[in-house]
Amino acid sequence: MVTFAIDFKNDNPMDAPIKTIPLNDLHAALGGKMVPFAGYMMPVRYSSDMEEHLCVRQGVGVFDVSHMGEFFVEGPQALALIQKVTSNDASTLVIGQAQYSCLPNATGGIVDDLIVYKMAEEKYLLVVNASNIDKDWAWISSHNTMGATLTNASDEYCLFAVQGPKAAAAMQSITPVDLSAIQFYHFTVGEFAGVKDVIISGTGYTGAGGFEIYVKNADAARVWESIFKAGAAYDIKPIGLGARDTLRLEMGYCLYGNDITDTTSPIEAGLGWITKFNKEFTNSEALKQQKEAGVSRKLVGFIMQERGIPRGHYPIVDASGEVIGEVSSGTQSPSMGLGIGMGYVQTAYSKVGTEIYIQIRNKNLKAQVEKLPLYKG
Repeated sequence: MVTFAIDFKNDNPMDAPIKTIPLNDLHAALGGKMVPFAGYMMPVRYSSDMEEHLCVRQGVGVFDVSHMGEFFVEGPQALALIQKVTSNDASTLVIGQAQYSCLPNATGGIVDDLIVYKMAEEKYLLVVNASNIDKDWAWISSHNTMGATLTNASDEYCLFAVQGPKAAAAMQSITPVDLSAIQFYHFTVGEFAGVKDVIISGTGYTGAGGFEIYVKNADAARVWESIFKAGAAYDIKPIGLGARDTLRLEMGYCLYGNDITDTTSPIEAGLGWITKFNKEFTNSEALKQQKEAGVSRKLVGFIMQERGIPRGHYPIVDASGEVIGEVSSGTQSPSMGLGIGMGYVQTAYSKVGTEIYIQIRNKNLKAQVEKLPLYKG
């Protein structure tokens, strides 16, 4: 069995009770190794990280990510609240479109990253990270001075990420919705696996294509079973968090708690593209000044040029051994067979092609800054 050390944090307070997702017992019965993550028991792998990673890159696999949070924002002031707390410009969204964004804090960092869905003219869905559900709810609620209607539906929904290049073909038999017509970061609400009003979204955090399926808890087992029956001819498999981490890292997608935190700004993190200054939002003036003046450090992706596996918090040094930064995420890429990672470095070392060194077990091993995604596929 091939496994990879998972470079993410549990982020669960020691005294907080561990929750279970609705299909917890099913995952255990399927052989999933259940571990605490973000306050929930979650399947980290079923077979091996390598096998599951390649299943998604080349075929189709399913993640149960029902630990994620779902907030509905409704009413005449819904957009005003979203515009106030998020960095991206949600006014550009049309019904059926989704948008990657973040919640800036008041001190230059990030409360969380999230996806904003426009469900109707005065109805939005915010999907947030599991470890930040309570923090995000409190943050957004504290800024709701305009009276938008907020509903925390996190305990009502299951979320299945059906990911991979064969996802549409594998799932088409269980929905009348034309899956091939759902564009990236667009969605529809329709019938799926005989269940009505399912959110079928052309999103995912793997870079392999596919869909995210939002379904009410009562229908979750039925939908999961239908997904696997429909995908049997495509050798569909359940996929754990281990492969989810390696897949997202190959694409250079940020993981909250590792690559973005309460102390990393969206400008430093390379998220200027979701930080729009044609509106006012939390800390927007300071972030605008930061963008104009430049930052002293930047998040970069890199590929090892020497044999070695980078891990979070490993020092990044220059040719003389002087520390210039720190790894935020790192792994052995199953697709590339090379050590890859992301980390913050002094801006002078952030240019693509720059030679840097990762300090691994007291050895400085050569790496090179690369343009994201790291896996070109």
